[in-house]
Amino acid sequence: MSTTPLGGTTETVADQVESGAGTQVKGRSPRQLAVARFKKDKGSMFALVVVSLFALMAISAPLLVKFGVIDPYTSYKSLLNPDLGSIPSGKWGGISADHPLGVVPQSGTDTLSRLVLGLTFSMAISLAAAILTMLLGTVLGIVAGTSRGFADWLIGRIIDLTLSFPQTLMLLALSGTAVLFLVNLGVPKGNPAKALYIILVLALFGWPTFARIVRGQVLSLREREFVDAARVMGASKRHIYFKEMLPNLVAPILVYFTLVLPTYVSAEAALSFLGVGLETNTPTLGNILADGIQFSTSDPTYFVIPAVVIAAVVVSFNLLGDGLRDALDPKSDR
Repeated sequence: MSTTPLGGTTETVADQVESGAGTQVKGRSPRQLAVARFKKDKGSMFALVVVSLFALMAISAPLLVKFGVIDPYTSYKSLLNPDLGSIPSGKWGGISADHPLGVVPQSGTDTLSRLVLGLTFSMAISLAAAILTMLLGTVLGIVAGTSRGFADWLIGRIIDLTLSFPQTLMLLALSGTAVLFLVNLGVPKGNPAKALYIILVLALFGWPTFARIVRGQVLSLREREFVDAARVMGASKRHIYFKEMLPNLVAPILVYFTLVLPTYVSAEAALSFLGVGLETNTPTLGNILADGIQFSTSDPTYFVIPAVVIAAVVVSFNLLGDGLRDALDPKSDR
C-alpha cells in the first residue's frame, strides 16, 4: 500500500490480489457447461417435462391398474348407444368427469386407462429395442472404426447388406415363421413371442445406421494422443474399445437414443396397424390407433386422441434429442 500526495492511499496490484484471495473463480466441467446450456433452452426443458410425464405414466400404469386407480378392462355398456352401433352416447366420444377421454366404442372401456396402460407396453417394447440397437451399434461401430483391414471391411459389408433389405416387408414376411421359431425355442406363445420378435427385428434393422455414426466418430478418435499412449503402454483392444473410446462417445449415444426411441414407438404403431403387433385386445398405442381407424367417421374423438398421444410422444422425444445435441456440442450454435 502506498500514500498519495493528498494523503490518500492506493492499492498496488499485489494488494488487490491479496485482498481478493478469498474470492476464487471456479471453473466448470464440460458436463456442467452442457447442463447450463440445456437449461437455457426453454423448448428443450418443456420437452424434458413432457417426456418425464410420459415415462412416469408408463412406469406407474401397472401399479395404477393393480390398485384400481385406472381400469382399462371394465366395460361400461350403459354409456353406449345401441341404436348407433354401440357408439358412446353424447358428444365427443362420451367424455365426462368419470371418463376424461371418453369410452371405447362397442367395448365401452375407459379410453384414458387404455392409453396409459398402452404407453407401458409400447414404451417397454421401444425401450428394449432401442437399448439393443445401441449395444449392437456401439460395439460394432467401435470395432469397425478402431480396427483396420478385414474386421472393418466385414462389418461394413454386413451393414450394407442389412440396409439393403426393406424393413417393413421383412417384418411382414417373417412374422409368422419367426414367431413360431421363438415359440419352439421356449418363448411363451402369444404376446411374449410377438413382443420379442418386434424387439429383435427393430434392433437388427436399426443398429447399422448407428454403427456408421459411431464408426465415423471413432475414425477421428483413434488418431488422438491418448489412444496412441494406451497402445504404447500395451493396453489390450478391449481396454482401448471400452476404456478409451467409449467414454468419448457418450454424447452421440445419448442423443441418438432419444431420437431412435420415438421412432420405434411410431414403428410399433405402424406394425399394429399392419397386423404384426401384439394381440388386438392388448392395449398398446398402435392397437388403440388401429382400432380407432374403423370409427374415424362415427366416433372421430376415439381416433384423434391416440393419434395425438403418439404424435406428442414422438415430437417431445425428438425435441429433447435436439436439445441434448445442442447442449453437448458447444459449436452447434456457431
